[in-house]
This record gives sequence, C-alpha cells and structure tokens, in this order.
Amino acid sequence: MRLSPQLFRCKSVAAFTAAENRLKQTLTARDLIVLGVGAIIGAGIFVLTGIAAAKYAGPAIIVSFMLAGIACALAALCYSELAAMIPVSGSAYSYAYATLGELMAWIIGWDLVLEYALASSTVAIGWAGYLTSFLNSVGIHLPEFLTTAYLANPATGFINLPAALIILLLTGLLIVGIRQSASFNFVMVLIKLTVIIVFIIAGSGHIHSENWADFAPFGFSGVLTGAGVIFFAYIGFDAVSTAAQEAINPEKDVPLGIIASLLTCTLLYILVAAVLTGIVSYTQLNVPAPIALAVDFTGMFWLSPIIKLGAIAGLTSVMLVLLMGQSRIFYAMSKDKLLPPLFAQVHPKFQTPHLSTLLVGVAVALLAGFMPIEKLGELVSIGTLFAFVLVCGGVWVLRVSHPELPRHFKCPAVPYVPLAGILVCLGLMAGLPFDTWVRLFVWLLLGFVIYFGYGIKHSELH
Repeated sequence: MRLSPQLFRCKSVAAFTAAENRLKQTLTARDLIVLGVGAIIGAGIFVLTGIAAAKYAGPAIIVSFMLAGIACALAALCYSELAAMIPVSGSAYSYAYATLGELMAWIIGWDLVLEYALASSTVAIGWAGYLTSFLNSVGIHLPEFLTTAYLANPATGFINLPAALIILLLTGLLIVGIRQSASFNFVMVLIKLTVIIVFIIAGSGHIHSENWADFAPFGFSGVLTGAGVIFFAYIGFDAVSTAAQEAINPEKDVPLGIIASLLTCTLLYILVAAVLTGIVSYTQLNVPAPIALAVDFTGMFWLSPIIKLGAIAGLTSVMLVLLMGQSRIFYAMSKDKLLPPLFAQVHPKFQTPHLSTLLVGVAVALLAGFMPIEKLGELVSIGTLFAFVLVCGGVWVLRVSHPELPRHFKCPAVPYVPLAGILVCLGLMAGLPFDTWVRLFVWLLLGFVIYFGYGIKHSELH
C-alpha cells in the first residue's frame, strides 16, 4: 500500500464547513470571551507563577510573562484567521488537516490531547491545594494520604482525592449541556476576576522593593525557561476555537473571543506577578498556593479565605473549559475516522459528545489523582508551543496555496507575523528542560503507533 499520498493529503476547507453539525449552537461573543478568560486565568496566576519564579526566573518572572504574552499574541492572530475560516470543533487539529495534510493533523491532534488532558490535571492539583489550604484555615484537616499523589511524595502520599473528584463532577456538568456549562463558567469567572483585582490593589501597599533587588538570579536563560513553563497559563485562548462549532456567529465572534480574552489576561498576569514577587521573596514561592502565601505575608488575614475561595472558583472554570476542549478535539478526530466512532457519538437529549467527555474525564481524574504537578505543567507547555508553531505555519501555507478563500478575519503582515510566532515559540520550547523534550518524543511515538495501527486504515481519506 502506498502511504505517501494519503499522509500529505489535505481535507478541503469546503469539506469542513459543509459537514453536518450535530452540536448545539448557543454561544454568543460574550460567552466566548468569558470562556477564554475562564480558561486562561487560573493555574498560571494561582499555581505556576510561584513555582516558575522560585525555580527558574526569580522576580524576572514578570519579563517571562511578557515574553509568553508576545508569543501568544502572534499565535492568537493566526488562530483567529483559521478559526474564522474553519469554524469547527477541532481547533489546531482541523487547521492542520486543511493546510499541512493528514499526518501533521494527526500529530497536532495527538499533541492537543497532551495539552488539554494534562492541563486539566495540572489545574485540578492546584485546585486541590487551595481547597486543602482553605479547609485547614477553618479547622478541617484532610489526611495527607488523601491529598497527595503517590508519585509526588511516596513516603506519605497515595491519591489526591479532591483533584480527582472535581474533574469527575465537571465531567458530569459538561455531559448535561454546553449552555449550562457556559452559565456556570460565567459566575466562576466573575468571582475570580473580582478576587484578582482585590489582591492587586490590596497587595500593592505591601510590596518590599528589596525583594526585587536580585531581579534575574538565574540569568536570561532562567527568564526564558520561566516563560516556557508559565506558557501553560495562556492556553485558554486556543480553547475558545474548540467551541467554534457551538457558536452562533463563529466567523465574527471566535476571533473576538480569542483576542479580547488574551489581552485582558496578559495585563492581569503581569500585575499579579509584580505584586506577588514584591510581597514575598521568590525563594519562598515554590508552593502549590503562592497567592495565599503572599496574603498571609501581608498580615491581611481577612483576605486569605477570600483569595482561596476565588482561586477555587477560578481554577474550576479553567478545568471546565479545558475538559470541554479535549472532548471536542476527540469528537473532531473521530468524525474524520482517525479515532474509533464512539468518540463522535452525540447524546440524543443533551446534544453533547457524552462518551468522549466521559472517557476524557475519567483519564484526567486518574492523572490528577496520582501525578505530581511540576512534570505535568512542563509537558503541557511544550505541547502548547508545538501546537502554536503548526498553527502559525498553517496560516502561511494556506495564504500561498489558497489565496482565494474568504477570510472573515485576516492575520496582519503575513508572512512576518506567522514567522515571528514560529521563531518565538521555538525559542521558548528550546528553554524547557531536556527531560520534557524526551517525554514529548515518547508521547508522539505512542501517537504514531495508534495512527499507523488504526487511523490510517480507517481515515475518510483512505
């Protein structure tokens, strides 16, 4: 059998847009912006900022956020063009299928599995850390073997039960319906934005400039690595594109949702990082709940439970959007028959991909229950950056191969913006630890086994 023609054959944009949409279209522009903010603001501020500052960047984590924000802005412009052209649930997977061929589409789809599933697990662990801290503050102490993963601490840990349970609860909500999920997400986003603004205003009066004296203790390489690690915090804007098939007016509203949510969150990230490292020395921030620690340092003990509740609400919305995104990626790949048909089944009453959502939820719950947060976060970052490289390349390729296609949103300065996005993302990938690259390579090898063992034989293009 000759494989080459199929491996590099693209699925036409017309085929994507003409396909039957069995998902319920109920999301407005506001819903998409809130979905983006809901996914972006979470683990980056509430969890990984402290870890990245303590281990890699120091107070220069502020600069790391700026670098990551620039890379995301370049990628966001490319995402917006493709999302408006191909308003389907597959996100970067579908864009790669239309521009780079089936093999690259499979690679990016498999990479997105890594991105969304591990991101959900990472956020669940951070959520459990804030919940445990809040319960401790009101006199409820959960046993350590039920709040610590075995691989995080073999001596005292067994399972992070709160992390696993919240994933399963949100999975049930997503099965019931996208409209209910969006309404729940709106309330959670409103709570966490209020809490973040209160922290910035209240914490700015407790900044000690000496904490910034050694601004970049690990040098520029540390700043770059820090940017790669906290890049995880920005993945929410591309999750907006996974909801395109459930939007009422995707050509206009999806680009707006992507860009507006990214700009809002980047500004808040930089402000929070500045206040956090100004209150607490970076050497003390390697904890699961760094903002709660900073509040305790200020002596504003009245604010501590509010911050913790805000973090719990904020991280809940992140998990909700990421789980939704992962199930929609599986749905798109299954519709193209690269994965078994069960992933494309839609519930007759709720009009959601219920089996896909359930399987994703169970797998993510197991990861959250038994894996340590640091390794999960680094893997998510490299997977996200890799996806962004291919999306930027896809815009460039499609402009050359199909200049005649209608573009409801056009990325400016092509090919310079896509090229800059590719180079910046590759630079951030280069700054990540070597063992993270090894894990990515192993993950992709596993994906090749599945593709050549199943996907290539069942593909619609075959």
